[in-house]
Amino acid sequence: MEIFDYIKIDENSRIPKYQQIVDSIIHNISVGNLKIDDKIPSINSFSEEYILSRDTVEKAYGILRERKIITSIRGKGFYISRTKLISKVNILFLINKLSSYKMRVYNSFIARMASMSHTHLHIYHCEEELFLNILEKNLNAYDYYIIMPHFKTESLKHITVTPKVIQAIQKIPKDQLIIMDNAIRELEGPYIEIYQDFENDIYSALKEGLPKISKYNKLFIAYPQNSVYPYPKRILHGFRKFCVEFDLEFEILNEIYDDMILKSGDLFITINESDLVVLVNQIRNQEFKLGEEIGVISYNDTPLKQLLGITCISTDFQEMGEMAAKMILEKTKGKIKNPFRLIDRNSL
Repeated sequence: MEIFDYIKIDENSRIPKYQQIVDSIIHNISVGNLKIDDKIPSINSFSEEYILSRDTVEKAYGILRERKIITSIRGKGFYISRTKLISKVNILFLINKLSSYKMRVYNSFIARMASMSHTHLHIYHCEEELFLNILEKNLNAYDYYIIMPHFKTESLKHITVTPKVIQAIQKIPKDQLIIMDNAIRELEGPYIEIYQDFENDIYSALKEGLPKISKYNKLFIAYPQNSVYPYPKRILHGFRKFCVEFDLEFEILNEIYDDMILKSGDLFITINESDLVVLVNQIRNQEFKLGEEIGVISYNDTPLKQLLGITCISTDFQEMGEMAAKMILEKTKGKIKNPFRLIDRNSL
């Protein structure tokens, strides 16, 4: 068969033979040697041609079937079923949770890429095992891998990466890797990184709002110590640094409680949206004037917070997605800090 002229197996390579088969077939699709509906050899024919065990070829075909690159038709054989690799940039997009602001990153990325990419979105819910499984199944199948690294420990605390995650990410060629939102200090090389500086971002944004913040008697931050979707503790470090530097009384809460004691002159910073809802309801029920007697700042801006007039400290999620797309399209590398600012509305 003509395909045997294209498929190359290197006996001296350290790459497993089944992976060489997978990589070679994907490569030949990407350069146009193989097209949709082209028939490829049977497992027996392939193993005989390259003097490989049947199990090796079967494993390779199994991976290709799972990724929907080939399909099998009973009694007829195997065929190429996916040629999107030819005309578009193929991208795996891994985010840690499905939230409105994460989707703003994704949607702005898709909009900027327009028709130039075919992007698969996967959510791994801050779970190490789920992330590793997704990456293992899709390694070498995409042109780019976009990763937002946020993981949780067994005690539901935030961690950027684990040793196993680092090992897995290091298998991705650096020119195919884009790290977004949370920087990975352990990684080196010429990859794309568009990140938030969680500690200094919140510090700088609060400092920008100091003239209004200083009118309040005490600052509170509701930072969940344990959460299914935990937040970086560097947020807490930046908040504490700000309060200490400007001699502001402060308290760290685990959550906003239903029976919270509120006093005129309190300023609250909420991270979870559920805490924001509970807090605003209590302010209204106790007839305090929002933005005058009690202040509220919410972390991470959303369209709903804009509609409700809630002051936010937030990175620019749209800019993050657009910048990632721009760097892919222009084939540029580098590490870029994403803009973060105070968005002053009626609640401060």
